[in-house]
Amino acid sequence: MSDPRRRIPGTDTLLAEPRLAEAVRRLGRPLVKGAVTDAQRRARTGEIAPEDVVEAAVGGLPERAGSLRPLINATGVLVHTNLGRAPLSHAARDAVLAAAGWTDIEFDLAEGRRARRGRGALTALARAVPGAGAVHVVNNNAAALLLCAMALAAGGREIVISRGELVEIGDGFRIPELLAGTGARLREVGTTNRTTARDYAGAVGPETAFLLKVHPSNFQVTGFTAAAGVTELAALGPPLVVDIGSGLLSPHRLLPDEPDAATALRDGAALVTASGDKLLGGPQAGLLLGDAPLVERLRRHPAARALRVDKLTLAALEATLRGPEAPVVTALTAEEAGLRSRAALLVERLRDAGVQAAVVRTEAVIGGGGAPAVTLPSAAVGLPPGYGRPLRTGPVPVIGRVEAGRCLLDLRTVAASEDRALLDSVLAAHRAVPERTRPGNGGSDSGSERPCR
Repeated sequence: MSDPRRRIPGTDTLLAEPRLAEAVRRLGRPLVKGAVTDAQRRARTGEIAPEDVVEAAVGGLPERAGSLRPLINATGVLVHTNLGRAPLSHAARDAVLAAAGWTDIEFDLAEGRRARRGRGALTALARAVPGAGAVHVVNNNAAALLLCAMALAAGGREIVISRGELVEIGDGFRIPELLAGTGARLREVGTTNRTTARDYAGAVGPETAFLLKVHPSNFQVTGFTAAAGVTELAALGPPLVVDIGSGLLSPHRLLPDEPDAATALRDGAALVTASGDKLLGGPQAGLLLGDAPLVERLRRHPAARALRVDKLTLAALEATLRGPEAPVVTALTAEEAGLRSRAALLVERLRDAGVQAAVVRTEAVIGGGGAPAVTLPSAAVGLPPGYGRPLRTGPVPVIGRVEAGRCLLDLRTVAASEDRALLDSVLAAHRAVPERTRPGNGGSDSGSERPCR
């Protein structure tokens, strides 16, 4: 008898198969060839028959060339760093797609000559914050602070900052280390819980480059506390740089204690830095707004070239600023009654399919280092905790959280247009959960940002 492995199709034959040939065009030859090679290996080891190699290769192809997968954020965390922070609006996504090819990023079509890079996004940002004399965009908020230090505190000049604002911004990165790495010197004033304008005034001298006020956006200090206001610090003389963090451009009724760019500039800040991918709801970017000569000084610094954003970011930022309400804003302002109605409808359909589900009143949070004291009343679909893994690993991954022994799917961070996909994902997870574990007996895991297990 002949060796069955001789019947395994060759690589060139497989790559010529119509479905795999189309995949080469869509995904690229290396990725498709990898799926083919894996299918051939499985046939050689006897795992599949030689006649099944084509189907195995097709089945092993990913949907897209990139590894990032779209998912449904049902954690109740509006700006979830692990899930990409703010989701872009459909207008911003369309703008990114339009900018993906050749585009007039630095070209004036009417005049036929070079133009200022990203002028549309910069104009939109300036219109969103009329109090800014000028604006600039870099690749994130840390880069904005870095550029301020490099341009204004070169040669070891001093940056005066409160000890209570020497914050860590995530993943081990700390504001003092970030700034000290530029060669600037930090002049720490006040104490962890109390710093007054007099403390800053006592530190101002010939070597002072600027005063820095950093919003401690991911923690709270309560009790016997004091902090100097923007107006007080702006009156001391040196330029005042205010890092507002979360990217709120103007006051919001639901976030009365969250600093915003317009108010900081009105109160005398020379420069304001902020994030683009948090409460603004846009792409990752660092926003610089304020005094025109200072902004121009930053823009012309040699490091600005290394920190500049690409055309896709500029396109998404402009569409976010000019276009419809961003998904983060929609989630922030959603009415609890509407969320409960959606949850009740989903639970009804799930129960009809035999899923043990319930409407759960819960609380959502801002996340992403924004408004740590703010909670938002919300509604969730409550499931047994054993649903967490099949939900995460399904065709459309769903990320919830475990709270009081239940897997909660918080609808404040789920768009209404995603309800159908959410329902289908839960039903698929129900089929994947072993019968004996479906009811669940509760568990000890809890926490607003802990994903379902």
